[in-house]
Amino acid sequence: MSAALSVWISGVGLWAPGAADWHAFREIATGAAAPGGTGRPVADVLPPNERRRAPESVLLAVAAAGQAVHMSGRDPATLPCVFASAHGDQVITDYMCETLAGNPRELSPTKFHNSVHNAPAGYWTIATGCHASSSAVSGGEEAFGAGLLEAATLAVADDRDVLLASYDIAGTGPLGGMTSTTGPFAVALVLSPRADGAAVRLDITPERGNSGNEALGDAWLDGLAASNPSARAVPLMHALALTRPMALRVPAARGLDLHIDIGVVA
Repeated sequence: MSAALSVWISGVGLWAPGAADWHAFREIATGAAAPGGTGRPVADVLPPNERRRAPESVLLAVAAAGQAVHMSGRDPATLPCVFASAHGDQVITDYMCETLAGNPRELSPTKFHNSVHNAPAGYWTIATGCHASSSAVSGGEEAFGAGLLEAATLAVADDRDVLLASYDIAGTGPLGGMTSTTGPFAVALVLSPRADGAAVRLDITPERGNSGNEALGDAWLDGLAASNPSARAVPLMHALALTRPMALRVPAARGLDLHIDIGVVA
């Protein structure tokens, strides 16, 4: 067994169909409310002109990131960030492939700009004036776990807070039929190497294995967890919503799981 990475959660953000933020998700996960309407993700950190031209994938990631940083009270300009995604923006990739096959002269440069996996990181760092390091992790179906491992490692190694945002959206063309993503989802965490008043600690230990999401016994939560690679975070988010100690496993790569012990301070 490897040594555990211990990090504290100082901020949480989330966007899912039926839950537009972490507060709404927590209410649903604890049985205090039912899933409701969400509308378009609200990425307030972006200037209005950027919000208008940003694709759904960017809005998702930036909206969740903004929620997490706001809760943490940290200065976004100082936070290293890790943005993780299984497939990037499948909608734009499908558009580009179709356009290149039919009439390549009509290909939009703006669409291409938004197609790369680090597009949300670019929007985020420019909007917040962040000069700290940024990473874009593409880990396939295990993207959330891969991003969590990188962000926790960075927080511990550099002894500083780190922002993690994981997101995915469904494709609308041929590529969409080749992946498991059926709906949008984004989650974000601000991870700290010290408690600093935070109430939840994660002890993360990489282990050999290939786990899947365990059923949570709730139709909405289980459906959400199966709808999107980044929604492999749902069991962890559910555990955080319940605010009680427990252990779970999150896949981080083929043949590698993260064993996570969740510690809660009353």
